[in-house]
Amino acid sequence: MRLAALLSFLLAWPAAGEYAEVHGLKMYYEVHGEGRPVVLLHGGMTTIAFSFAAQIPTLARNHRVIAIEQMGHGHTADVAGRELSYAGMTEDTFAFLVQQGIQKADLVGISDGGQIALRLAFKHPEMVRRVIVSGVGFGPVSAEEQKAMQALSADRLPKVFRSDYERVSPDGPEHWLTIFEKVKAMWSKPGWGISKAELATIQAPVLLFFGDRDFTSIEEAATIFHSIPGAQLCIVPGAGHGALRERAEWLNPVILDFLDRK
Repeated sequence: MRLAALLSFLLAWPAAGEYAEVHGLKMYYEVHGEGRPVVLLHGGMTTIAFSFAAQIPTLARNHRVIAIEQMGHGHTADVAGRELSYAGMTEDTFAFLVQQGIQKADLVGISDGGQIALRLAFKHPEMVRRVIVSGVGFGPVSAEEQKAMQALSADRLPKVFRSDYERVSPDGPEHWLTIFEKVKAMWSKPGWGISKAELATIQAPVLLFFGDRDFTSIEEAATIFHSIPGAQLCIVPGAGHGALRERAEWLNPVILDFLDRK
């Protein structure tokens, strides 16, 4: 993102967004710009700002951008006794879209947000016009991978994840390790509840981004690509799991071109 655009966006960033009552959550969301709706779904353990600071100014010029934060993430409080799951977040997001009267939305999801976007596309196709996801995967597929995920330490995550959480979470800084354990439990489940057969039922146009140094291997990315009818695939050179943040100057024009096609 150019420096002038970034400064303009940061100055315009709302002091506070809004909240919607959804399935017992006070779900935080922000709206930027006007036009056809684009729903932004952030990555796991992160916030709207971390995931999409490089995209919102560009998208909001000609679209109504609706960015939401999931249970236990960012400004949305955790719910005691409720597990975190992709299925649950998908249905929370669906209920939010229904409540807001949003139909045939374009979805842009990063990592965990991409998992939610794909689920919305095959579970609630009437709500989805186009889908862009980055860094998605099938999750642990072997006992070794599952064990490795279960052993993940919070210290292995980028420090900004914790500092952002402590800065905005209504649950307070001390809740960080609790939400980390919930997320880790979700990440540790084999297969993450998505299959090639389900991907094959997606009717909306889908654009897939993966960094060539992503957590998802090129081989797994190709499997996902071949599983979704008519999908488009972009392998981003020199990028890791955060391809949309790392290469925004390259990818934002690609995103706009995909979303604005007739």
